[in-house]
Amino acid sequence: MDIAIHTLSAVAFAIVDPSNAFILMMIALIFYNKNKKIAAMQKMIMGESLDSAFELTISQIVLGIFAGAAASLIFTFAGLVFDENSNIYLLFMVSLFFMAFKPRFICFSYSGAVLGIASLGFKFAANILNMPQLDVINIDILTLMTLVGILHIVEGGLVMIDGSRGAIPVFTNRDNKIIGGFALKRYWALPIALLILLSATSSDLVVGQSVMIPEWRHLIKGNIIDRIVKNSVIASIALYGVIGYSSITFTKSKRAKTLTSGALIMVYGLLLTAVAQLAVLGTTYQFFVLIFAAVVHEAMLRLEKYMELTMKPKFSSSDEGIMVLAVAPKSPAFEMGIESGDLIVELNGKTIEAEEEIFNIIKGNFSSLSLKIKKPFGDLKNVNYSNMAVKKRLGIVVVPREIPDNTAIVNMHDDTFKEVIDKIKDKNKEEHKDIKQEEDKDIKQEENQNQDQGEDKK
Repeated sequence: MDIAIHTLSAVAFAIVDPSNAFILMMIALIFYNKNKKIAAMQKMIMGESLDSAFELTISQIVLGIFAGAAASLIFTFAGLVFDENSNIYLLFMVSLFFMAFKPRFICFSYSGAVLGIASLGFKFAANILNMPQLDVINIDILTLMTLVGILHIVEGGLVMIDGSRGAIPVFTNRDNKIIGGFALKRYWALPIALLILLSATSSDLVVGQSVMIPEWRHLIKGNIIDRIVKNSVIASIALYGVIGYSSITFTKSKRAKTLTSGALIMVYGLLLTAVAQLAVLGTTYQFFVLIFAAVVHEAMLRLEKYMELTMKPKFSSSDEGIMVLAVAPKSPAFEMGIESGDLIVELNGKTIEAEEEIFNIIKGNFSSLSLKIKKPFGDLKNVNYSNMAVKKRLGIVVVPREIPDNTAIVNMHDDTFKEVIDKIKDKNKEEHKDIKQEEDKDIKQEENQNQDQGEDKK
């Protein structure tokens, strides 16, 4: 219990300490700027606000803190201890770097593999050249990759809980048919408390922060354990790491996608944690574990892409009706009971012949409305709405049967979330430009009519 309290105290210190709190504020600011774009795109597409940038950011920070505390406790009771000269902080610095400049590789599998290979490389050079000073990244590979495996288990839980928030509806063209889907992008900031093995000299400098290592069953069996027996003074250090999740789905609902992805990430984390124990057998096995971490993670991503390309699309319209892709909460459509995946088969008692009919309704050009919808399991349901507020949109996104002008089409092979955002942004700019031109035209016509009426009175 004492070691658990000590670990949680280190996590709390990472939150309230001024220098660490500044780092958290900077991470939150980066999150907020990214979430502002997502919230703006959602409102442009849906006509209603889904989540504010502030709400999206707060959930990332709060859930990240809880996940960081849970991960820190797992590290502690698994016996993960790093040498004070191991430079383990580089793992978390690389994750922050990738978040800002290369989101594609914001994963501890990649940064851990790079850091581990660099450690082996420097150690090899130091032995060959007989220059101990070259061994500047002295990290125990077994402990490092066990850490990465556990972080992925925690990441899988975060994806399952919070990965679907901030999803943006997108479209693509498959076999000359429009299908709808969702672009997903989330980050979480984790305050991680790690146990650091101290030398006798260093332990004297951290009085009040060091603790005696307790008796517990260690998950790992590396040479660091022998050193702990000889020198059992350790201290906790708190670092910030960033975990990211990015995906696009056309074959599942956004919730089903994050549940599947999260479960897959957790399985990968468990597998990596188990395989990491091979590192105790020697350098060759350590190198294998590092390559395994990066290659299997990449294979997992490619498997998800392959499944998206080969599985049946979930959201597509047909001659029978128009498919609903997304519904804004607290919108008229939400109050009517319309849900993502519903098929609109009738509009005001008539089948939908032209798509313009439903698009005009979506823009709010009605005072009362009657729809017949077909649920995913085949049930038919009649829904109605009356007393529509002026200029209030219905609050749904539908999948068109044909490609309308200026529609954002996302290539199935697009890798970056930014490309999706840019395409949607360009589409909405064109729509707002057309609306503004129409409004200016109407105003001009009204002015001309008033001028003609004035001349007639004269």
